[in-house]
Amino acid sequence: MAEFYTTQGITVHLKKIIDEADTELILISPYIKADSETKDLLKDKKRTTTIHVVYGKKELGKDEKGFLDALGIKSVFLENLHAKCYLNEKEALLTSMNLYQFSQENNDEMGILVSQKDDAELYGAIYRQARRWIDAVSGVEVNETSKARGSGKPTRQNLQPDPGIPSKGFCIRCKGVISADPSQPYCRRCYTSWKRSANKAYQEKHCHTCGSEHTSTLLKPVCLSCYRMYKDVFEFAVG
Repeated sequence: MAEFYTTQGITVHLKKIIDEADTELILISPYIKADSETKDLLKDKKRTTTIHVVYGKKELGKDEKGFLDALGIKSVFLENLHAKCYLNEKEALLTSMNLYQFSQENNDEMGILVSQKDDAELYGAIYRQARRWIDAVSGVEVNETSKARGSGKPTRQNLQPDPGIPSKGFCIRCKGVISADPSQPYCRRCYTSWKRSANKAYQEKHCHTCGSEHTSTLLKPVCLSCYRMYKDVFEFAVG
């Protein structure tokens, strides 16, 4: 069940999401100017965690860009971004609050916290949208000539998304979030259950790579659209 928070609770859980990220952390905020505690958490997480930062509205400040670049954290600009969302592989925080120190200390904000364990379907929907934004802008290039002329905004020169290799997948039986690996499309619990019969053609309920409702099996764990998108980075049969 989702939990509701106001400014203080949002600030606490935002930092908790950063601190408890094990493999992946996604920070989506139009404006970014993190406080020192948040920066310290990011420094620690960068050692073991893949971090994605998506921002919009205006360019990052010199200090913020320098901080992210020094850690090797790739930040991408998404034009017209207004959403604020912070998530790791366990929880997602949807909120009105930017990743901005002034907002945390002065604004009246609200947000909801969604647990992957308690609501895998809702968490999965949030995660997939976050990944769509990241993938969609991964190939965006800034037209420096246009910027020099005073346009003020980066322009898109390559709108073809680069799917890359997805870091997260879904159990084809329960839709729990797991590592993306079509050769192992079950979570540990569901794999134990499946192993009792070990029927590779047993029909399950979800696509391994996008989580959508889809008839899948151990041999064919993905839907057709995901097969087309990821056939060059994974070896699997069409779903």
